Amino acid sequence: MLVKNPKFEISAVSPKQYPKNNLPEIVLVGKSNVGKSSFINTMINRKNLARTSSEPGKTRQINFYNIDNVFYFVDLPGYGFSKMSKKEQEQVGKFIEEYLFNRKQISLIIFLIDIRHSPTENDRLMYNYIISSKLPFIILANKADKIAITKVDDTVRYLQKELNPIGDIPTFPFSSERKIYKDKIWKHIDEII
Repeated sequence: MLVKNPKFEISAVSPKQYPKNNLPEIVLVGKSNVGKSSFINTMINRKNLARTSSEPGKTRQINFYNIDNVFYFVDLPGYGFSKMSKKEQEQVGKFIEEYLFNRKQISLIIFLIDIRHSPTENDRLMYNYIISSKLPFIILANKADKIAITKVDDTVRYLQKELNPIGDIPTFPFSSERKIYKDKIWKHIDEII
């Protein structure tokens, strides 16, 4: 897909702030610092439309990126490293849950995990949470440039076995550095939207 005019549209914490135009939404979930913003920037060939941060846990709202008025990339706050207080974590958890379980425009969830590490307890909780939402999703083994290219396929298979032993959820490698994986993801997104 050739993206011509992507734009950041809004940060939201409640349904009344969500976009009203009924475009399909591709939702990104994963722990803080797994590379959700870098994924967006890589897919749309922009350096910094989605703001990346060296400090994990900076995203505390749901960020909607309008991709050529065709669909949205929706970046949810990450889990795991955030310096938020317990109360803030509960508030963020509530509005994420409200969004995932009530938003009719969600067409696909992209669940990002770090290819270098076995899934954490939080990753497993998020995986089960996504399964319970009954929404279509894929698993993205991100940061594939951090391991030898000859090990990528085996590592992706290992991660899929760890999270999804029956193998019914599509699992792809991805890297913001090695852009060789982009086309497969676009193909999947095109089929969905």
